[in-house]
Amino acid sequence: MQNRRARIAATGMYVPEKIVKNTDLEQVMDTSDEWIRQRSGIETRRHVEGQSSSDLAAEAAKDALSKAGWQPSDVDLIIVATLSPDHFFPGSSAILQAKLGLETTPSMDLRCQCSGFIYGLNVAKLFVESGQYERVLLVGAEAHSPVLDFTTRGRDVAVLFGDGAGAVLLEAAPAGSEQGILSCVLHSQGSFANRLWIEKPGTVNGTWVTNEDIEEGRTFPYMEGRYVFKHAVTRLSEVVQETLSKNDLQASDIDCFLFHQANLRINEKVADNLQLPMEKIPSNIQKYGNCSAASIPMLLHESLQTERIQPGNKVLMAAFGSGFTWAGAVVQF
Repeated sequence: MQNRRARIAATGMYVPEKIVKNTDLEQVMDTSDEWIRQRSGIETRRHVEGQSSSDLAAEAAKDALSKAGWQPSDVDLIIVATLSPDHFFPGSSAILQAKLGLETTPSMDLRCQCSGFIYGLNVAKLFVESGQYERVLLVGAEAHSPVLDFTTRGRDVAVLFGDGAGAVLLEAAPAGSEQGILSCVLHSQGSFANRLWIEKPGTVNGTWVTNEDIEEGRTFPYMEGRYVFKHAVTRLSEVVQETLSKNDLQASDIDCFLFHQANLRINEKVADNLQLPMEKIPSNIQKYGNCSAASIPMLLHESLQTERIQPGNKVLMAAFGSGFTWAGAVVQF
């Protein structure tokens, strides 16, 4: 099994039908289309209407399964990366498993926020390489909009996030194939946890949630925007360099860079720091906003569908998110 390599066999994607423009947000909070575009690059995002993160995950998974020609029963393990689960417990992966019509297929959730997809990619990679599982379904899925504060108080966060899901199917690459996940790099730094978080509900101080928590907005996402921006630029720049070094690659060896779609300005700054050409850095944040763990698999799917990524290409993925967590990966297609 030492030379066994995990490859991405197919991808899928799903976003809700409801399109929310920046001008729509102007009607419910003190913000503007110009302000949002200038600071984030976002023009529209999708919001769920009566759907949960597992509903989005199921649609993305079905899309990937259809493209691979697999049946749900062909999947040996399900991994779901999300920061917006259907319930505090059980995990959304178990709910997704049932929605796919499966009975006892193992499933797990990963709570690594915006870096969750790359963390999940590493977990799936190790399971396939070890031979424990032949085929793994990995989904990043987020339904942010139900827990956002759509008032002026919450505007710094609410304007950034959208809902969506992206899925990948992994299996062992054929013997002798150059395809596969070459390596992943993972990091976290919990000392900055309260710079980007939802404080409540939770078990801190022995209380789940109080009326005061709700009134004070502790059940909504909180972010120190400038602080997070600075750290995201630094850590993304570092993890790109680390991931390249780990694989004995130069930036010029990479055909496409897929960065987490949190803020277009972050990615532009990273590109400037590393002198990367923007034509190698596709983006879809303009259409979907920040979809957290779903952003990279959604961008990967669109890049494959438009043939922006072609057979033989090397792709470097990098993400940064709450935790703080950050991660990188190189994949050969």
